[in-house]
Amino acid sequence: MKVNVRTCLWFNGTGEEAAGFYVSLLPDSRIENVVKPKPNEAALMVNFTLAGIPYQALNGGSAFSLSEAVSISITTQNQTDTDQLWQALTADGGSESQCGWLKDRFGLSWQIVPQQLSELLADPNADTAGRVMQAMMQMKKINIAALQAAYRGENV
Repeated sequence: MKVNVRTCLWFNGTGEEAAGFYVSLLPDSRIENVVKPKPNEAALMVNFTLAGIPYQALNGGSAFSLSEAVSISITTQNQTDTDQLWQALTADGGSESQCGWLKDRFGLSWQIVPQQLSELLADPNADTAGRVMQAMMQMKKINIAALQAAYRGENV
């Protein structure tokens, strides 16, 4: 059996705009195709790739809406990448949440997680990992330097 798998995200008329915005943020991202019932109408579906992962934006109407039950998790390599993505995704009506979570202006939830967080939380010393977890629980956007300070047992 040969199949293709693609996560479908439901939008109420903003799918094409959302897909265009998302692919502008990450390398290895592109719009693959746009399906319009009529040339001058809004897109019904937009197939796009985001950092090499296939997605579909469906303009399905108002029957359903995006929720935190589905999110896109991005692992960043450093604080600069974390800050840039966080700023772009919370701009123009997006909102911050806790522990690296946010919601963009289209209502899609994201997790912006520096790779250092997972590394520090994986420490076999429960006290050390616990300090990192406690520091992370106090954050909205993840601050790598503050996590590293907690890891070392320093007050931030």
